[in-house]
Amino acid sequence: MLTKSLDILKKILSILARISISALLLYFLFRQVDSRSIWDIIKGADWGLLFLGFVINALSYLLGVYRWKMYLDGAGVRLPFKRVLISFSGGLFFNLFLPSTIGGDVVKGIDLAMYTKKPKEIVASMLLDRLSGYAAMVIISVTAVLLGYHLINDPIVLLVVGLVTFVLVCAFLTLFNNFIFDKVSRFLNKKGGRIAGALQRLHQEVYLFRNRKRLLVKNFLLSLVIQASAPLAFYVIALSLGLKTNIIYFFILIPVIAAITMLPISIGGLGLRDASTIFFFAKVGIENHVSFAISLLGFFYILVISVMGGILYVFTLHSRRLQYRQAS
Repeated sequence: MLTKSLDILKKILSILARISISALLLYFLFRQVDSRSIWDIIKGADWGLLFLGFVINALSYLLGVYRWKMYLDGAGVRLPFKRVLISFSGGLFFNLFLPSTIGGDVVKGIDLAMYTKKPKEIVASMLLDRLSGYAAMVIISVTAVLLGYHLINDPIVLLVVGLVTFVLVCAFLTLFNNFIFDKVSRFLNKKGGRIAGALQRLHQEVYLFRNRKRLLVKNFLLSLVIQASAPLAFYVIALSLGLKTNIIYFFILIPVIAAITMLPISIGGLGLRDASTIFFFAKVGIENHVSFAISLLGFFYILVISVMGGILYVFTLHSRRLQYRQAS
């Protein structure tokens, strides 16, 4: 009983810490940047271009649903597109309140696992979906760095790109290379058998996809399109604010900012995303208040789409309960 109470207390303190980090970052940023300048530049935006950026962002989410469905089908979990969209939408909505994108994955994973009674396949599909997206994000960033190195010769940017690439290589080797997986499993067994056991089960599910090369290639190509849409949407936002700059900067920096935002140290990436945007865009000569405006408008896209997803998730609650009962 005491252990359970301590676990709950740790979770509460963890959430409060993340809320505090987001609040402190936003407070610090608003103290450093003139709020009136931000509002003035947003008021003068080209609303047609802003809408185009929103459409690009929304289409990328729909493609994300299709990408996840491809892995679900590959895992033997065949569901209508609408059902996958509902779970995906719920994950988007809860991402606003939970740390990083991990919390939203838990929500949508539980939703489908309760219905399909195939939790292992659901988890494997979500992990591969994330890895596919992360791999595409890294490839785009590395390619952009190679093409635009002379435009952004900054060691910090190169270091962060190198780190996210290293994390990707480690993840793929651990999941798809038996020799390295055995080494990691033995190390984790010494530290804690519970983690090692979970990794073992996950490895078995994910490893089943190693021979489905056609599925993996198609999914990765789709991921490239999805990940390329984010820098493109931010570039359109910048154009709407009257900023004339090289598009290559966005293909280098937005994936880097997205990787940092994944860190589970804030709520929904709030504050962390804005601070990263200002920090990295300053390195290519973009003023702080302009960078902050771009970040806030990008978050507005996320907010609108996530709220729409939350409405869809709530309004289908009754039908999903009936589905759970039928599945039971």
